[in-house]
Amino acid sequence: MYSFMTPSISAPNNAWTVPALNDPSSTTPSSALASSSSSSAAFDIPIYANAAYYPNWRIYKKQPPSSLRLGFVSHVFYAFAWVKEDGQVYLSDEWADSQMPVDGTEGCLRAFTQLKQQYPQLKVILSIGGSGKGSENFAKVAKSQTAVANFAYSARALVDQFGLDGIDVDWEHPSDLQQGESFVYLLSQLRIALPSPRYIVTCALPAGEWALKYINLTVAQKYVDLFMIMCYDFSGPWLDRTGHQSQLYTPPNPCNEAAAISCHSAVTYILSQRVQSNKILTGIPVYGRSFVGADNVNQPYTGTDGDDGVFDYSDLPRPGAKEVYDESAGAAYCVGGTDGGFVSYDTPQTVEQKAKFVTRSRLGGLFYWHITADKRGANSLLETGYNTLHDF
Repeated sequence: MYSFMTPSISAPNNAWTVPALNDPSSTTPSSALASSSSSSAAFDIPIYANAAYYPNWRIYKKQPPSSLRLGFVSHVFYAFAWVKEDGQVYLSDEWADSQMPVDGTEGCLRAFTQLKQQYPQLKVILSIGGSGKGSENFAKVAKSQTAVANFAYSARALVDQFGLDGIDVDWEHPSDLQQGESFVYLLSQLRIALPSPRYIVTCALPAGEWALKYINLTVAQKYVDLFMIMCYDFSGPWLDRTGHQSQLYTPPNPCNEAAAISCHSAVTYILSQRVQSNKILTGIPVYGRSFVGADNVNQPYTGTDGDDGVFDYSDLPRPGAKEVYDESAGAAYCVGGTDGGFVSYDTPQTVEQKAKFVTRSRLGGLFYWHITADKRGANSLLETGYNTLHDF
């Protein structure tokens, strides 16, 4: 449990105060972190976060909240809400999020919050942003005092409306120092609207220093309970050669700039900015990236397969393909078979390796994008992560 400082970062213009909102005081305060340690003490009884994103569009694939195995999950991040140019936060699919008949209630958000009766450990957090349209207005909003006020106020209103535990900010990504400063300001004002320890404030960040360098993480951690480090998409169809999309370690001689990024390199940089280690969650992709016409890393390829080059983990390895585990890189892939070519993805072996890295480094835990693409039983990435994190 952490007591956060009153935000003192200067606003682009002047500081502001969040208008008073309804505060259902009967709600039991929720712990912001998954760890029982203090900022100065060792992990005496480590309880690690094992968090997962739920994309709202998966409801159309008949994957309601009740279909998920949540006993292994500490936080569900409901993706995504979006933000207008004036800062107003709104549901990206109001029918799916708040109106569709789901699990005996109206909308997936309520379906998740009612599951907290069955899973009392579960925290349900609304994630704002995402790629593409989800992040297109953040830069304009964050530099405006009025828009940031509207952002924080409307985000808190949605938290109250649906009985949520907090907000996740997934701005992809601040692209210069001014945007980085505005991002930290936005977080500071959101923290005022959602005071600790009752509410949780998190943010998703890329793993590359190319983006992290614009954000003052030392200051940002005053306002954030958890940093969700997106340790995936290191390689993909935007590059002209194949690569591991979520390697744990950087190879001794990376073939290009993208290959130099790893879970380890991201965590090393963030810790160098004096961020508390147990505020860091490292991300696991529950999908693979396809490169047709290749059978290893650092090769040219002819195209991609799957859904825009992506296969759900539940559909991997591909039929007839050989699965390979590269322990030195902390990465896995499959090759051959009837389709897919070289497909880079995580397996229970790599997740176990990454979970042990988390516990050795005394990080906060793991998170997964996304829960509906997982398998069940011994091959589940979420269950493997949870069991390894808590294997005392």
